[in-house]
Amino acid sequence: MLDTEFERIGRRLFAEGLVSGNFGNMSVLGEGGYYITRTASYLDLPGQPVFVPFNGDVPAEASSEYRVHHEIYLKTGCRAVVHAHPVYSVTLSLVRDAVVPADSEGKMVCPVIPVVDGNPGSGELALNIGDACRKGRVVIARGHGTFAAGETLDEAYLLTSATEHSCRILSLLGRL
Repeated sequence: MLDTEFERIGRRLFAEGLVSGNFGNMSVLGEGGYYITRTASYLDLPGQPVFVPFNGDVPAEASSEYRVHHEIYLKTGCRAVVHAHPVYSVTLSLVRDAVVPADSEGKMVCPVIPVVDGNPGSGELALNIGDACRKGRVVIARGHGTFAAGETLDEAYLLTSATEHSCRILSLLGRL
């Protein structure tokens, strides 16, 4: 069941240009841990997700961003996480410390989107994103991509999409 849900959301992310190739990952909270996409998997055909326990060894096939997902689950009440690499969001993260949407939908859904530092897959990035997700449901890792936390994968996808839409508008307005 989870594999079809991951594939459905992965196809939407890919179709909207929020991910390309094998970049990005998703997870869903489970009993005693979470299910996450496999490392280097294509999100439109992710295959069977990997279970990562909160306590214990992390399977080698788990996405390299498992640390970030782990911190988000520990520090928020969310049940699903989507990590994408949307081009406009990444671009704005290189020149801003926060993104403040100009469009009405962006203002409603994510009025301020923090930009945090840390290398992909690192403990530093995980801590910074986990802390930022306590205040809001979407965070951009500088030069890397968005992390959206929701009750469902659908909600996390919508937050990702809304963030990128707002970043596109800001870019088109010349507000880099």
